[in-house]
Amino acid sequence: MRSMDGDEIRILAGGVNQSRVRDHNERLILSLLLRHGPTPGSDIARRTGLSPQTVSIILRALERDGLVARGEPMRGRVGKPSTPMHLKPGGVLALGLRIGRRSADLLLLELAGSVRWQRQTTYPAATPELVFSFFQEGLAALDAEMSPEERKKLAGIGVGIPFEMWRWHDLSGEAAREFHSWKDFDFAAELRGLTALPTFIVNDATAACHAEHLFGRGKEFSDYAYFFIGSFIGGGVALNGSVYEGNRGNAGALGALRTTGPQGESQQLIDVASLHLLERRLVEAGIDPKVLWQKPQEWSGIERHVEAWIGQTAQELAKAALSVCSVIDFEAVLIDGAFPADVRDELVARVRRYLAHQDMRGLIAPRIEAGAVGENARGIGAASNPILRQYLLDTNAAFALG
Repeated sequence: MRSMDGDEIRILAGGVNQSRVRDHNERLILSLLLRHGPTPGSDIARRTGLSPQTVSIILRALERDGLVARGEPMRGRVGKPSTPMHLKPGGVLALGLRIGRRSADLLLLELAGSVRWQRQTTYPAATPELVFSFFQEGLAALDAEMSPEERKKLAGIGVGIPFEMWRWHDLSGEAAREFHSWKDFDFAAELRGLTALPTFIVNDATAACHAEHLFGRGKEFSDYAYFFIGSFIGGGVALNGSVYEGNRGNAGALGALRTTGPQGESQQLIDVASLHLLERRLVEAGIDPKVLWQKPQEWSGIERHVEAWIGQTAQELAKAALSVCSVIDFEAVLIDGAFPADVRDELVARVRRYLAHQDMRGLIAPRIEAGAVGENARGIGAASNPILRQYLLDTNAAFALG
């Protein structure tokens, strides 16, 4: 499958030895700066419970390693001016590969959440050959643009891919056989053949939840359920201030929630609240569904079909929101997806209205809120995994940042 010169690609591994896993207190301070923005050392000490001397030593080490930088001194307080510290732009970089059933993205992310470079492709249906061809070409293009110093800052590659990628019931014949090739595909081995960078594979919807938690509205809530609607719907769960992935990395598989069809038949949420259904509506109306997956997103010509889809999806999400809250008393339910912001906002508003008419005996209704990262959340979340695993604090294993 690998058709390019391996040495050309593997040059991206240049920063592996330079990049080290940070210790607990360093992770704690980096996580606090990501959550709260520029913060003076005295405030860091107060928020973390570390001594001012310990904070000062850690900040000097992080500054020396190019991870944090000093801001302008803050005047107006009693005593000498305090200097806020902030995450240094470009201090850590990571690659994210998001693989979907209709499209794929490759992007370069920095620690604070900014996307510095991105490529995207679409296809009728994903196959390993198509995805890895796109991946190889993207790596070669990125390598040509990166400086030696930037390569040294690469923390790894995160891959966001749907759980059981090979399952797509609407495919048949040769297309189904090609898609089924994902079942026995050793993704990690293929990646090791291309680069020596550390590789982290995560469910794509869980990756989106990571992106929301680190760079979006997840900062506002300690516990919440997260729905991301793409070709199919998935989700994530945040507990005690961090994303909970579960025993086998499949926690928050909200697309598998049970619901019933029009004839009372048993179905899953994935069958009744996914963009695949809108795609089907467009095909039946004689409209090319490629409009759904192209960037920049422009859905102005399909409003009538989108409106009908929002109505059905909102009803199902309202029921699903209460279902997840019957297990955990979530403060909020966040909703995002691979659609324009105005579609997301209308969907959220409609879910709120439908929720008011649900049977809520024994339940406390959660806040229904829109996610803030948007359709790029899965790629950003995939890229955040190398950074999270090596530089940030997993607060599920410790404590939530205040």
